[in-house]
Amino acid sequence: MNRFLLLTTLLCLALAVTASAGDKPNIIFILCDDLGYGDVKCLNPEGKIATPSFDRLAKEGMIFTDAHSGSSVCTPTRYGVMTGRYAWRSKLQSGVLGGLSPRLIEQGRLAVPAMLKQQGYTTHCVGKWHLGMDWVRTGPTEELNIEKADQVNNVDYTKPITNGPTSVGFDTYFGISASLDMVPYCFIENDHVVANPTEKMKLAMNAGGRMSYTREGPGSPGFRGEDVLPTFTREAKKVIESKAKQDAPFFLYLPLNSPHTPILPSEKWQGKSGISLYADFVMETDDAIGQIMKATEDAGIAKDTLFIVTSDNGCSPSADYPRLLAAGHNPSYNMRGHKADIFDGGHRVPFIVRWPAKVKAGQTSAQIVCLTDFMATAADASGVKVPENAAEDSFSILPALLGESGKPVRQSVIHHSINGSFALREGDWKLELCAGSGGWSDPRPGSPGEKGLPDTQLYNLKSDIAEKDNMQGTHPEIVAKMTGELQQIVTSGRSTPGAAQQNAVPVVLRKPTPAAQPKGKGKKKAK
Repeated sequence: MNRFLLLTTLLCLALAVTASAGDKPNIIFILCDDLGYGDVKCLNPEGKIATPSFDRLAKEGMIFTDAHSGSSVCTPTRYGVMTGRYAWRSKLQSGVLGGLSPRLIEQGRLAVPAMLKQQGYTTHCVGKWHLGMDWVRTGPTEELNIEKADQVNNVDYTKPITNGPTSVGFDTYFGISASLDMVPYCFIENDHVVANPTEKMKLAMNAGGRMSYTREGPGSPGFRGEDVLPTFTREAKKVIESKAKQDAPFFLYLPLNSPHTPILPSEKWQGKSGISLYADFVMETDDAIGQIMKATEDAGIAKDTLFIVTSDNGCSPSADYPRLLAAGHNPSYNMRGHKADIFDGGHRVPFIVRWPAKVKAGQTSAQIVCLTDFMATAADASGVKVPENAAEDSFSILPALLGESGKPVRQSVIHHSINGSFALREGDWKLELCAGSGGWSDPRPGSPGEKGLPDTQLYNLKSDIAEKDNMQGTHPEIVAKMTGELQQIVTSGRSTPGAAQQNAVPVVLRKPTPAAQPKGKGKKKAK
């Protein structure tokens, strides 16, 4: 090969690499906390809460009307977002972690940020982690249970934290370890605490009837719950403003703390909805999303940014459904149940995508998708092949986004409730392997209302979105077929094509019938 031909070949290769790097979009994934499908105006025309940012995002992007969180509660959904794997394949078989729980994501398991770093991305997390991290202990804690508040004193907060977000591939992290109604009450930057959690704090009602964090005894105001959402928004905008100036693409994961309990809209948003503090908090959450959208636009990167907004599960009953319903607003829209439940109100979530360079504006898709699909989608968008032993339950939704194929993204999706009850959705059919809600709505597990009900539920969601007509008795063949398919997906360790993988622990499809709980008990065990 002569010198000219060699130089030409090298130049073409260099240009190809540059073009490939330039084709990688920035990726922003915003995960709201306990935001119901019906809380978003563009998804619920009858909704009474104004959500102009969500509505604009929908007009400029694509709505998925049949999107589901991997679980009807927090931690397992987040595990699925980060790993592309159903969390019930991990050691967490029910419930959620606490703020002092150790890391849940297994050592050696590939997570989204590590995968994207390999593709030249800078990776950043701002917000509520709730996937465990390893604190320096000075006393005992329970590994997979929400810890008692007094365990906040069993940690040395002056020592670095290990196995947090930066251990799974994030270059930077700023946020809180778990929900704001869990200890410790502090911000964390990368691997160290930046607000003192050892000062005693309490939740109190002020004169206006609003819940707020206050100090017990002397000290500066320090960490305040109502400041957390504005702080996350500000820190996320800083990431966008700084990384937009660099040549490398970036990934920003922004798991918000809102509108989860404690319901703490900042002062400027109190009363804005005219309905309730929860509705105010939803409006503030919508505004935060609008600010992040504007930050990408001001930085000139909106066109080439894959921007996804969703929620980790359905709305919590702590939002005060009776008050909202009296105002004509249903956070679950036309679906049965809410957070924690196996019913669709527990896990069907808002899911809106904007990517102006690739995704046609104003589209709506009825495809079934799951939040575990984020990992395969991010890989597909950035031009990387996911290893066979990773993202076992993740299907790329990129073809649906690009309008390249009318084929279903996935054939089925598995749902999971707070007590570990399973359901399988396939087409219009939904099979539930429990007698009641599997969660917090009636009939609750072990309640008198559940006693005597069939141990299996089968619904056709096309004709019965409210899940009222249990057809398990009239379609035993569908029950048998779907039960077998569910068992196969569980046993094979994956729902995607490929070699069988191992679940971390044995997975039991049907949970033992629990003893009845006193009314009102158990709701505060999952955040």
